[in-house]
Amino acid sequence: MSARFTGTTALVTGAGTGLGRAVALAFAAEGAQVAVAGRTAATLDETVALIEKEGGTAAAFTADVSRADDMRALVDRTVAHFGGLDVAVNNAGVLRGGGSPVGDLDAADWQTMLDVNVTGVLYALQAEIAHMRANGGGAIVNVGANLGAHVRLPGAGGYGVSKAAVSALTRAAALDHIGDGVRINAVSPGASDGPMSLLPGETPKERAARLTSPLGRITTAEEVAAAVLYLASPAAGSVVGADLVVDGGVAA
Repeated sequence: MSARFTGTTALVTGAGTGLGRAVALAFAAEGAQVAVAGRTAATLDETVALIEKEGGTAAAFTADVSRADDMRALVDRTVAHFGGLDVAVNNAGVLRGGGSPVGDLDAADWQTMLDVNVTGVLYALQAEIAHMRANGGGAIVNVGANLGAHVRLPGAGGYGVSKAAVSALTRAAALDHIGDGVRINAVSPGASDGPMSLLPGETPKERAARLTSPLGRITTAEEVAAAVLYLASPAAGSVVGADLVVDGGVAA
């Protein structure tokens, strides 16, 4: 097992389930102390238990990314608990109004996606950058999506707009803060093996039949996590402002 992140602290938002949990587990497996953050304490505690079962170190912190005060407090609590912050993964996101054309998109659904998927990433970036640039730098990976900047689908306009904004925000922040020693990139997965890609009442087998790709299968959460860890690692030291698509060729 590699130990690329031994001696570092990684913060992962949206770490209670799905991709965020996979990313947290992957960092812990490679030696990082992991702060797992989200809105639901019970699922965060489950992630911590899974990490500790494998001999890793983690702590859970509840926070709402759409609140700037929560993000500043989250970084402060992470630093107080672990002694620093070296890597942050801004993964928290929501999907609302799936299947609704733009002309019929509910205003509340639209606002929720902007609040969490876009403004939430901004607030997280601001809190993380404030600490990192004052403490020797760090690496940040934002989680976008292939929908929006890379692929368009009918009925996914609102979500696509919010995730395209993550790509644009990532590039802007990367240019603004690489001089501060903060290296910022994004990973944009397609549909991956997690709860967000399941339709109501749908089984994983039914999802696999619905979500086709040139690769011939759905992307695993572990494959997306591997891309996140690469961008956060010293091996990607010259990668700045990239938006790495991991979707089995859908956006090719």
